[in-house]
Amino acid sequence: MTQAAHVKSQIRACTQCSDRFSKTASAHKPRPVVWFRPTARLLIAGQAPGARVHASGRPFTDPSGDRLRDWLGLDEQTFYDKDRVAIVPMAFCFPGYNERKADLPPPPICGKTWHHQVMAALGGVQLTILVGGYAQKFHMGAKGSVTQTVERWRDHAPAVFALPHPSWRNTGWLKKNPWFEAELLPALRARVNEVLND
Repeated sequence: MTQAAHVKSQIRACTQCSDRFSKTASAHKPRPVVWFRPTARLLIAGQAPGARVHASGRPFTDPSGDRLRDWLGLDEQTFYDKDRVAIVPMAFCFPGYNERKADLPPPPICGKTWHHQVMAALGGVQLTILVGGYAQKFHMGAKGSVTQTVERWRDHAPAVFALPHPSWRNTGWLKKNPWFEAELLPALRARVNEVLND
């Protein structure tokens, strides 16, 4: 068994957050969503699966995924090609809802337990896309707001691009920051195309 296969099987069998999840408003069981192969050239590091992804077992099967694919300039077939695209959130399971039906943050224990092993198994990544503040803090030690990190995208390109979360909640943010669509997205799409089709 390869290192990647071993890590994937361990993550899929992980139940360390069972008690934590049973106490959430969603009272759900762990269902790790594992989506990577060691051949991947593009790494999408996000936050955590939502309720729809928990149900489907496939990352970004929601409106956020539609917007993210648009940002990247990728169709679904390419986006879900594990040989080329790895999707590794900060928590592999849906963290659950609080009493107001809002998503809980990813439990830090997940990243601490698995992420260094996953990164070691991904040997061919040429482009890393960090979606949201949790991934940006973990992978690049980002400090300050997501807006400040994303505004400095040129400091890390072409190897890393930091993005806001593609949630509908950030539609107002997109309107307030037109440079994101005018300047960052064209550069991002060109780099994604270069990496995946080289």
